[in-house]
Amino acid sequence: MGFSDLIRAAEHKINTYGVQRKTRAGWLPKIVPYTGYGTTDRVHVIGRILMDDPTFDDSDATGSRRTAAGHVENFAHEAQRGYRQFFTVQVGDHPVQVHVGGEVVQTYTDSNGYFDVSIVGHGLEPGWGVVDVTAEGAEAVKAKVLITSSEETIGLISDIDDTIMVTNLPRALHAAYNSWFKKTNNRQPIPGMAKLYSELLKGHPNAPVFYLSTGAWNTFHTLEQFIDDNNLPQGPLLLTDWGPTPTGLFRNGSEHKKVQLRNLIIDYPNIKWILVGDNGQHDPLNYGDLAIEHPGAVAGIAIRELTPTEHMLSHGTMSSLTGPPRTNRDAVPTIYGPDGHALLREYRRKPFA
Repeated sequence: MGFSDLIRAAEHKINTYGVQRKTRAGWLPKIVPYTGYGTTDRVHVIGRILMDDPTFDDSDATGSRRTAAGHVENFAHEAQRGYRQFFTVQVGDHPVQVHVGGEVVQTYTDSNGYFDVSIVGHGLEPGWGVVDVTAEGAEAVKAKVLITSSEETIGLISDIDDTIMVTNLPRALHAAYNSWFKKTNNRQPIPGMAKLYSELLKGHPNAPVFYLSTGAWNTFHTLEQFIDDNNLPQGPLLLTDWGPTPTGLFRNGSEHKKVQLRNLIIDYPNIKWILVGDNGQHDPLNYGDLAIEHPGAVAGIAIRELTPTEHMLSHGTMSSLTGPPRTNRDAVPTIYGPDGHALLREYRRKPFA
């Protein structure tokens, strides 16, 4: 048995004990829906089951806890700090039902509490919609889904870390500070990205927008709020889970992005994608490889260039680790700039279409 197998087994035992302990304390399963997506043919409905304290009152944006006497005590007058997002107890192997189009699809959560249901023939119209999700012992919820018409031809896929939000990933200490200790309403946006995205999607008001990141699903609601607060286009988030896998102690973030990019090409065969990322991690390499393999599916690439200081914070060197993307002898237009304003100027000089 490998070391990662031991860690995974220990994680399972700890979480099983956590569920039992929280159940004895009166906690209940809670459905946490994420934003689903799909076409008029097929839709993905995704979410997670976590243990929830029924005495916690989250109806107040400041956060509060209801005492046994019925009084509400505010525990924060500002948004909670990021580390609170990671203290969760997931419910594995739990039955979940998705209700859509008069049908009920049954599934179970995986060992980390996640469920991902793909439903064919759902009957939902293009645009934003909702589906009902139920689970044993939990209150029913409505999950948002974005349905894209088969007539749509343009879409946008955006990285998050150091592309729309300053995070200085993956350098561990800076990532820990930004993700765990920085207040969730105090994230710093990259200047000009909202204007850039508005211009990129001009003439395509119904184009699907996806945010692809190696960040944890625990940060979903924080990131969704950040996107809304900074006037960025709404769209599903494709995040990942932290912890051991069957093949290693840590999940491969670059591989996660590669898989999701190719899945979107399969799910949306009629769409040409605009890919936006930064040169602090592997976005140029991943996007370039995708353009080489599927040149007809990539409309253009926009790369935010980190400053030497940001590179040093991100990975310990003063320059990019990957260099410019390989785009099949410039068949796919690519632009570069230090922020959204500079990228917008480059795009207007060298449009993708």
